[in-house]
Amino acid sequence: MNKEHLIWCDLIRPVQRMHRRLYASGRTTILGKIVLLLTTTGRKTGQPRVTPLQFSESDGKFIVTSSRGQRADWFRNILADPQVRVQVDQRQFSARAKPVTEPVAIADYLQGWQKRHPRMVGAMMHLHRLPSKPTRLQLEDLSRSLAMVILHPVSQNGSSRE
Repeated sequence: MNKEHLIWCDLIRPVQRMHRRLYASGRTTILGKIVLLLTTTGRKTGQPRVTPLQFSESDGKFIVTSSRGQRADWFRNILADPQVRVQVDQRQFSARAKPVTEPVAIADYLQGWQKRHPRMVGAMMHLHRLPSKPTRLQLEDLSRSLAMVILHPVSQNGSSRE
């Protein structure tokens, strides 16, 4: 593992454990508005893997991003098996995950997210050593290292609402 990955693990894993504990305890009133639990199938083990992720909802679809890009384990699990389970607050459902890696599409999403949540996106930009209000060019450049997934809920009969 490289040094950047180890630093990321030291920062993110304790927060993810806390999010999983809060979800398990049912205390999701506020957390459930910004963090969902994504359950993927481990590409090597076949075991369920639960990852808390910040999300946004648009037209009945849920969008999550990976700051580690395509290297994130949960993203690689989705590439191997796009059938996932999602929990948003107290609601649980199956979904089909559609990976998005095109920088322009990711930059479009970030630009819209920045308008709705300027402080949250500003903090994220700070972590990437960018100004809190980056230019479009800076967003597109950053988006080359990110990945995004659109989660399409699946109805009881197995059809997704794409």
